[in-house]
Amino acid sequence: MNGLSHREIPLIRREDSLLVMIDFQERLVPAMAEKEKLVDNVVRLGRFSRIIGLPVIVTEQQKLGSTLPEIRDSLGNPEPISKVDFNCFGADMFSERMRSDRPNTLIIAGIETHICVLQTALQGLAEYRVHVVGDAVSSRTLQNRDIALRRMEKEGVTVTSTEMLIYELLQRAGTDEFREALKLVK
Repeated sequence: MNGLSHREIPLIRREDSLLVMIDFQERLVPAMAEKEKLVDNVVRLGRFSRIIGLPVIVTEQQKLGSTLPEIRDSLGNPEPISKVDFNCFGADMFSERMRSDRPNTLIIAGIETHICVLQTALQGLAEYRVHVVGDAVSSRTLQNRDIALRRMEKEGVTVTSTEMLIYELLQRAGTDEFREALKLVK
């Protein structure tokens, strides 16, 4: 024995994960900081989720329009869950989907980081491992985004990146999925 303690390696596994895309809507996205990078990363996440068959939930805050077409298309046009609460768990359909899909890990991308993403991630910690994709979230100001990411991390949320997530879920090179996903990161 080398004296090191043994613990579970906290890699994200596709078998028990679910991607939550929060409020990437027509009236909200234009006000976000670094919106071009944000949309690019979210579209890559959407395409990747389809490559590996990762289940996805899309939410839309009422009265803020539809999910951006390019994001909706990247996800295969899923039916969004409408909500009025900032915390996605406040929407009955969202909570029902959590009960039916029974994920162990939530992977969250969304806007705004300091409002809906933060509240959903912190609530999620009560029952799930929660990962927030740091380059696929934004707020109207970078300061609000960064403060929210720090708070979530302090509370136990893991912050990852789009590319880190893609490779972690792929686990290996040389597969058809890897070759398809490589187009998203190159």
